Amino acid sequence: MAAGGLSRSERKAAERVRRLREEQQREHLRQVSRILRKAAAERSAEEGRLLAESEDLVTELQGRSRRREGLKRRQEEVCDDPEELHRKVRELASAVRNAKYLVVYTGAGISTAASIPDYRGPNGVWTLLQKGRDVSVTDLSEADPTLTHMSIARLHEQELVQHVVSQNCDGLHLRSGLPRTAISELHGNMYIEVCTSCTPNREYVRVFDVTERTALHRHQTGRTCHKCGAQLRDTIVHFGERGTLGQPLNWEAATAAASKADTILCLGSSLKVLKKYPHLWCMTKPPSRRPKLYIVNLQWTPKDDGATLKVHGKCDEVMRLLMNELGLETPPYSRWQDPIFSLATPLRASEEGSHTQRALCRNREDALPGSQGTPVGTAPVRGGWFGRGCTKRTKRKRVT
Repeated sequence: MAAGGLSRSERKAAERVRRLREEQQREHLRQVSRILRKAAAERSAEEGRLLAESEDLVTELQGRSRRREGLKRRQEEVCDDPEELHRKVRELASAVRNAKYLVVYTGAGISTAASIPDYRGPNGVWTLLQKGRDVSVTDLSEADPTLTHMSIARLHEQELVQHVVSQNCDGLHLRSGLPRTAISELHGNMYIEVCTSCTPNREYVRVFDVTERTALHRHQTGRTCHKCGAQLRDTIVHFGERGTLGQPLNWEAATAAASKADTILCLGSSLKVLKKYPHLWCMTKPPSRRPKLYIVNLQWTPKDDGATLKVHGKCDEVMRLLMNELGLETPPYSRWQDPIFSLATPLRASEEGSHTQRALCRNREDALPGSQGTPVGTAPVRGGWFGRGCTKRTKRKRVT
């Protein structure tokens, strides 16, 4: 006899009974599921009796079905019809004009017009990965600021927007002409590497993606500080990491802006990450004193119920209508006026071979073999933008 008083044969018999019972339960669940998928009029009397005898299981399965349908609806993209869209944009324009302190929160949806994939849309990076599909290769050096980026820069210039808080790492806000002090890039900037050994941290703006060799918990870029010789690191905040750099994250300015805001405009963000930052939503204030919230997104967001207005539309289209309503012209993007070229620190001669990423050029034709940042191949979607806890084999960049 073994401990517990059961012999080996008795334990094996009890295990067989347990497995048989589990299989019977699974088969019962499958039967009830098949019946529930039928229309009520198509069910036999015997099937009706089985459902009546399985009331608790029917309730559970129906609850599962409702939750699946709810999740599916949340992932669907909804577009307002033209008349409704114009009405909402007029309301949004009034809010922009009357705002005393307007802060704009931006996500991946404002960069899709630049052929940068979003995160949670039907063809977004996270959506495709959940379906087990590959994420396409993207050369981010080919992306230029969109109409939305340029419109935001113009609104800031006109003092209608006071601050921009972005989840994007693509550097397009910086390249649109927004002043550094007016941007908080909470998840970093692909064009900036820093020396954290220098006090204050020494920044190096580059004209190429500096994240070629970096990943989750591995941030060294392979270049060194021109002043102290310490290793440089990228500024990307990966999923599962906490951003501690002053710039370009600029958290201090983001929280200060949120505390002053009477209006927040969210453009192209699912808000599933931003909602986790309570300081951005003034949650310590009573609801009546929190900023009015305006959301532009094709999909559901967790902040919809608290929004003053939800606009279902593409960011570029909404911003084009908004600028027309405000009587403002959106300046076209020009690489000749892109501030990144004046901000950038040139590589030293010894660093010329330190990367293989395509460099930005004022003329695209200037990216010739042998020049700084010569394209030796296109930059795949890598690093920490596109996945939580990614491994080296599946490195992806975050664009939430």
